Amino acid sequence: MSEATENSLESSLRQLKCHFTWDLIGERSLDEFEDRVLHKDEFQNSEFKATMLNISAYIKHRRGQNEAALQCLKQAEEIIKQEHAGQAKIRSLVTWGNYAWIYYHLGQLEDAQTYVDKVKQVCAEFSSPYRIESPELDGEEGWARLKSTIKRNERAKVCFEKALEKKPKNPEFTSGWAIACSRLDHWPPSQDPTDPLRKAIRLNPDNQYIKTLLALKLQRVKDKDTGDEGERLVEEALKEAPHATDVLRSAARFYRNKCAWDETIKQLRKALEIMPHNPYLHYQIGSCYRSQVLQLLETGEKEIYEEREKLLKQIELAVRHLKEASENSGNFSCIYSTMASLYAIAGQYTKAGYYEEAECYFQKEFSQELTPVAKQALHLRYGNFQLYQMKCADKAIHHFMEGVKINVESKERAKMKVKLQKIAKNRLSRNEADSEALDLLAFLRELNGETQEDKDLKRDLASKLHCFSISRLDVE
Repeated sequence: MSEATENSLESSLRQLKCHFTWDLIGERSLDEFEDRVLHKDEFQNSEFKATMLNISAYIKHRRGQNEAALQCLKQAEEIIKQEHAGQAKIRSLVTWGNYAWIYYHLGQLEDAQTYVDKVKQVCAEFSSPYRIESPELDGEEGWARLKSTIKRNERAKVCFEKALEKKPKNPEFTSGWAIACSRLDHWPPSQDPTDPLRKAIRLNPDNQYIKTLLALKLQRVKDKDTGDEGERLVEEALKEAPHATDVLRSAARFYRNKCAWDETIKQLRKALEIMPHNPYLHYQIGSCYRSQVLQLLETGEKEIYEEREKLLKQIELAVRHLKEASENSGNFSCIYSTMASLYAIAGQYTKAGYYEEAECYFQKEFSQELTPVAKQALHLRYGNFQLYQMKCADKAIHHFMEGVKINVESKERAKMKVKLQKIAKNRLSRNEADSEALDLLAFLRELNGETQEDKDLKRDLASKLHCFSISRLDVE
């Protein structure tokens, strides 16, 4: 193939509508993108197998697994022929575009040209060289973006709106539009945010996932009538689609919002039977058990000791699932310090070596690259561990101070400031001349910006310290 022909091929490729021209990854790493598509996103409807196979092919190509990528595209072609026989050519355009790009990157330019020509042949029927305005293509792009993005749902919404301009009562496009709308918090305030979902249910009553999304929207209204409707929708969806993972995971979110931990865990475990290695399911189950532990801790010491076996069992289950999540994905912030904190709690109610386990996990998190807020959370948790379990106030103070030195406002930073202030005031209540406590208060004042009242307090404390020093000299 001549250089001019190769340049022409590359120009044609850039005009195709497919995953290689949609910029689905954006600024994320390939690991983050794959994690979102395959594990994190709850939207796993089986009716969009071809969409998933095309995205998988794109990921596998980026991984250098080109034979596996081509096999995914072959499967996508076969599914499209089976499920969309009357529209197979148009619905295959995205797949053919992906074929062309992969062959181009493999240097198999003639094969790439073959698939470009297949696209061109279909588009020629619509008087267009390499791309056509088709609701099916807009819908395919919309589904791909719903699966792939967390911050670009506006673009997915636009894709489905374009598709609906040509086919306004199409159940598939209405469902996609409703899902995209449900993810947008800035969705037009003048319109009821449940309207798109209700419309999608009317046109596609068999889509149980949409019912759970409507239930979640109604739940946010916090009205008894809408709450009852939401409960009924979730129960109906679970009855009609008891093995649909997206329904199970969305229903779990509904029950989690109600702090119905047992029911949440029940639905997540059902999903886990279908997706046993999904790290997010393990993380969510572990988090539910942790919430139960914290709930039990609020009941009082007597009740805790009476329920000690239950408490330790819940801690064991929480840690087991959190470990499973951490071993299958590195994208969980503060997961090691969460496990460490659970071990620290367990250590208070048994003589087993839980404190050693806690220390191990805390140090594991200290060795990681963390965001500023994650570092603050770690210093807070480790400081609490040193203060309450290890009874080492000096180490606790050190970590609280290190945490507040990170100049990012957060609830963790605010908590550490309060803890440092309480520690200082408690020490001064026992000894007005405690130099470390005075230094601590001076540190906090400097951190917050000193007011005139603070200056007066500082001068008063300094005067007391000076008098105390003179009295010590007199004695000596």
